[in-house]
Amino acid sequence: MDEKKTRVVVGLSGGVDSSVAAYVLREQGYDVVGLFMRNWTDTTGVLKGDCPWMDDKFDAEAVARKLGIPFEFVDLSEDYHRRVVDYMFAEYAAGRTPNPDVLCNREIKFDSFLKAAQSLGADFVATGHYCRKSTTTNADGSVSYGLLAGTDDNKDQSYFLCQLNQEQLSKAMFPIGDMTKPEVREIATRLNLVTAHKKDSQGICFVGKVDLPVFLQQKLKAKEGKVFLIKPDAEIFSRDWSPAYAENPSTEALESLALPYPLHPKWGEKVGTHQGAQFYTIGQRKGLFIGGFPEPLFVIGTNIEHNQIFVGMGDNHPGLHRNVLKIMANDVHWLKPEKAMQIGESRRFSCRIRYRQPLQGGRAIMTESGLFFVFDVAQRGITPGQFAALYDGDEIMCSGPIAY
Repeated sequence: MDEKKTRVVVGLSGGVDSSVAAYVLREQGYDVVGLFMRNWTDTTGVLKGDCPWMDDKFDAEAVARKLGIPFEFVDLSEDYHRRVVDYMFAEYAAGRTPNPDVLCNREIKFDSFLKAAQSLGADFVATGHYCRKSTTTNADGSVSYGLLAGTDDNKDQSYFLCQLNQEQLSKAMFPIGDMTKPEVREIATRLNLVTAHKKDSQGICFVGKVDLPVFLQQKLKAKEGKVFLIKPDAEIFSRDWSPAYAENPSTEALESLALPYPLHPKWGEKVGTHQGAQFYTIGQRKGLFIGGFPEPLFVIGTNIEHNQIFVGMGDNHPGLHRNVLKIMANDVHWLKPEKAMQIGESRRFSCRIRYRQPLQGGRAIMTESGLFFVFDVAQRGITPGQFAALYDGDEIMCSGPIAY
């Protein structure tokens, strides 16, 4: 009797990456099943023609047929709305900028989807992410799984998976993590797959590219407020960052330096109005609709309570840059728990605070109240709610949402 093959359920999204992932696994001899998940159907605020799920399903099914693998469908829209979209609305309402793609991977692709795949007999689930997985046998015989950056620096998506845990990683496979995008497209072209030249999806995971204020106004009401221009020489920007770089900085000093600048109308002048502070994020340039200045205006802060937006002129405005961020203690997530820092410990890592940002060097300091990261060079657009991911070389060690 033939030995039972390992079954891998691939999340066929209707894109080229997952299509080639399924092909690679089939060629490696796995029992491959394609599973398409429907996560979102509401088109409110979605730009026309973007991320139509029916078209994606059609393409995914065509790929499965071409590869000769079974095709299945699962509706996870209820879970997605409850665990990702509701989180988005709550974060924006609180004046924070969420990253729904990170939550989608943690809560949907490697949780709800994983469970659906296991009901189909899956031993593993696979996606078309550009990242890699390592397996290490420890001295006590236990096994640890690591999440590594993809080989293609231009497409590395490890950041989006920074919240996965050991159980999720143990069931995950990333078949194209050691390929480049051109190589993936070449394979798809050679196989004459319908997805070979399909554009990459953009915008919110499974929702698509959105007009954010329109999308958020499903639950968050528009309300006119004032926009204040803050001058770069305002006294609030004269922080002394040197305490953060001391050999043993105090928690009090780190906490003070991790806080956002105390922006207030008294430091600036009114230059316009907006329709809701919750619709704006740090570093944003588009959507202000305020002209007549020598340089572009950027959002440097918001005040949700008073519905105020603060802007600075020019990309080098000091209000856009900070040296220290904090992840609250309860939010610090170690992908390998045995590698977690202890209170009082300091360790060097590289940090990424948004997708595709080049890794930035600095020092992590663990305290009772949370983890502080002191950058070697001040960073633009440190934004509360976004995820900071700490890397040791090309491996993600830790992540968590930025507190302030």
